[in-house]
Amino acid sequence: MRERLPPLYALRAFEAAARHASFTRAAEELALTQSAISRHVRTLEEHFSCRLFDRQGRALQLTEAGRLLLPGLIEGFTALDRACSTLRVDDAVLRLKAPSTLTMRWLLARISRYRLASSAEVQLTSAWMDVDTVDFLHEPFDCAVLLSEGNFPPEWGSCELFKEWLIPVCAPEALGDKPWTLSRLKHAELLHPTPDRRDWRQWLQAMGLADQVSLKGGQVFDTLELGMVAAARGYGVSIGDLVMVAEDVALGRMGLPWPCAVPSGCSYYLVWPKARRGQERVERLRDYLLTDIAAVQLPPVEFASRKEG
Repeated sequence: MRERLPPLYALRAFEAAARHASFTRAAEELALTQSAISRHVRTLEEHFSCRLFDRQGRALQLTEAGRLLLPGLIEGFTALDRACSTLRVDDAVLRLKAPSTLTMRWLLARISRYRLASSAEVQLTSAWMDVDTVDFLHEPFDCAVLLSEGNFPPEWGSCELFKEWLIPVCAPEALGDKPWTLSRLKHAELLHPTPDRRDWRQWLQAMGLADQVSLKGGQVFDTLELGMVAAARGYGVSIGDLVMVAEDVALGRMGLPWPCAVPSGCSYYLVWPKARRGQERVERLRDYLLTDIAAVQLPPVEFASRKEG
């Protein structure tokens, strides 16, 4: 059997006082009086037969025993809060995390239309992520859209929205009257939407041009969005995502100098924790996004297979 634990209220009072280094601020956080916090801490000290704080006037400092006790309590109360949060659902708001480029190029417009069509409130948070991730235990989100190969934890639900197809993009006036040749591509200013230049590398490998077009030089950005914006403004040729540029191409705001799309091997997925309440809200958003993506008119392009290099 476990040894008798001290009262939970005493542990909570000590943890708050230690975090704030103040009985007064702990009392404000827990909606108690300062004297109540002091009594609870004294109860804990009597339980362990040691002092947990050194009191020097108004200054409050942890003793060695207090410093040993605090980390485990912070971890424990954090775990309790996480366990309880699965049952605390604000049915009025669906909290969604998504990468910044997808948000600006595709998702924001869909979420706006979804709000109008369903009267549902979606709180969209756009985040720059070198590798798309979400931590449902520590981040305040009910669902997320991630670019991934689809290997998600078993406790997550997931739905593929669309595959990522890489394709060169440029300003409309840079297209010219004739299809681009290899020579023109070799002399073009390549814009790299990732510091490791992996997008151009993948496209060139799939096209069999990796040994003929140099990846040296050119401007380097840290998001797909910045590369596509720079290309649309005439600063060179970047790699874009076919679905995300479809509307700009149709409206003549962007051109496709080499209309051949290459799969990156990743897709955009809607993901969510299965154990959390309010699953029907995520399912309604999922169905709306799937219906919307099914109606997207892609530009006429060729689709190449992916080659590893």
